[in-house]
Amino acid sequence: MPGSQSETKSSSTHHLERKMNSRHMIMLSLGGVIGTGLFLSSGYTINQAGPFGTVLAYGMGAIIVYLVMMCLGELSVAMPWTGSFHVYATQFLGPGTGFTVAILYWLTWTIALGSEFTASGIIMQQWFPDTPVWVWSALFIVIIFALNAVSVKIFAETESWLALIKVVAIIAFIVLGALAMFGAIPLQSGEPAPGFTHLFEDGLFPNGFGAVFTVMLAVNFAFSGTELIGIAAGEAENPEETVPRAIRSTLWRLAVFFIGAIIVMASLIPYKEAGVDASPFVLVFEKIGIPFAADIMNFVVLTAILSAANSGLYASTRMLWSLSNEGMIPQRISRVNKAGVPFLAMCICMVGGLFSLLSSFIAADTVYMVLVSISGLAVVLVWVSIAACHIVFRKRYLAEGKKLEDLKYRAPGYPYLSWVTLVVCALSCVLIVFDPNQRPALFYTVPFIALCYLAHRVTSKRKKHL
Repeated sequence: MPGSQSETKSSSTHHLERKMNSRHMIMLSLGGVIGTGLFLSSGYTINQAGPFGTVLAYGMGAIIVYLVMMCLGELSVAMPWTGSFHVYATQFLGPGTGFTVAILYWLTWTIALGSEFTASGIIMQQWFPDTPVWVWSALFIVIIFALNAVSVKIFAETESWLALIKVVAIIAFIVLGALAMFGAIPLQSGEPAPGFTHLFEDGLFPNGFGAVFTVMLAVNFAFSGTELIGIAAGEAENPEETVPRAIRSTLWRLAVFFIGAIIVMASLIPYKEAGVDASPFVLVFEKIGIPFAADIMNFVVLTAILSAANSGLYASTRMLWSLSNEGMIPQRISRVNKAGVPFLAMCICMVGGLFSLLSSFIAADTVYMVLVSISGLAVVLVWVSIAACHIVFRKRYLAEGKKLEDLKYRAPGYPYLSWVTLVVCALSCVLIVFDPNQRPALFYTVPFIALCYLAHRVTSKRKKHL
C-alpha cells in the first residue's frame, strides 16, 4: 500500500479474512449487476428510448461503468480495504463525505433486500398460488442469512453458482435470439426473420434523441453492482492480481451480455410492444417457440433476485462493518464471529431489510417510494465520489515524490479519464430533473444527503466533548 495512505488509517482498524479468489469476485460482481434491471426493466427502456436509442444508452452505460472501474481499480489495488470507496472518500474528500457515501450505499443495498425478498415471494406464488407471499419471503430470508453467516467462502461459492445460472440464461438468449433474427430458427408466428429491421423501422429515435438521456439513470442503475469488486477487495486473495483480473473480466462480460441481449430484444420485439408487463426475455422465447418459456424465465429471475439479495446483504454488511471499523458508529458492530463474518453488522442490515420489506407493503406510496428514490440515485453518487477520490489520490501520491511505476495497477488516461468519469456521472444525476417521472428522486436525495452531513457533524462534536 502507498505508505502515507495506510498510515492515515486509525491504528484500531482491522481487516477481514482474505478468502475470495478471482472467480468469486467476478461472479460476485456479475451477480450484483445482472438482475431485474436486465430481465425486467429493459423492456421499459426500449419502450421509452426506442430500439436503437436503447442500444446507444446501454453502450454509453458500459463506457461509463468502464471509466468508473478503472478509477476504482487503481484505488482498490493500492488500498485493498473492506468498504473501499467509503474509506477512500473519508481520506481524500473528508470524513463527512465518507460517512455520507457509506450511508447512501448501505441504504441502497438494504432497501434492495426488502424489494428482493418481496419479489421472490411473488414469483413463488405463481407456482404455489395458495401459499402466502410472506411465507416464501421468510424462507428465503432464513436461507440468505444462513449463507452469509457461515463463512465468506461459502457465501462466495453460492453466489458464483447463482450468477452462473443467469449467465447461462443470457448466453442462451443471445444465441437463440440471433439465430431467430437471421432465419436459422423460424418464428412461431411464421413471419419472416426480422434481422435488424425493428432497430430502425420508426427512425433512430422515435421518441426524440432526448429520451436516450432520460433513461441513462435507469441504465446506470442496471450496471450498478460492478463496484462490489471494490467492497470485496478487503477479503480478496492476492488483491494485486485478483482485483485487476476481476475488473477486466467483469467489464467485457457485461458489455457482451447487456448490449448483446438488448440488440436481440430490440430486433425481435417491436418497441411499442415492449414494457414492464412481461419480461422481454419471455416475449422473445415465446416468439421462438421455446416450451415453458414463462416458467424457465421465472426460475431465472428468481435466481437473479436471490443472487441480488445475497450480494446485497454482503455489501450492506461490509459497509456497516467499515463504518464501525473506522469509528464512525459504535465499534462493537465491527466484531466478527468464529468464521470471520461481522455477525452483528449483518443482523442490523437484515433488520433494515425487514423494515424495508414491511414498508413496501404498508407504506408503498410514501415511505417506501422515498427510500427507493434515494437509493436509486445513491449508486451513481458513489461513482462520482470514486472518480473524485482517484483524482485526489493520484495528486497526493505524486506530491509525496512517489513513482507511478510503483503502483501495481494504474488507470489509463489520468487525469482526463477521472474528470470525464466525474462529469458524466454527475450529469446523469442532474439530467433527471428533465424527466418528471424521475425528478422526485433528486428532490428526496438532496435533503437526505444534507441530513447525513448534519448527523456526522453532530456526532463528531459529541465525540470531541467526551
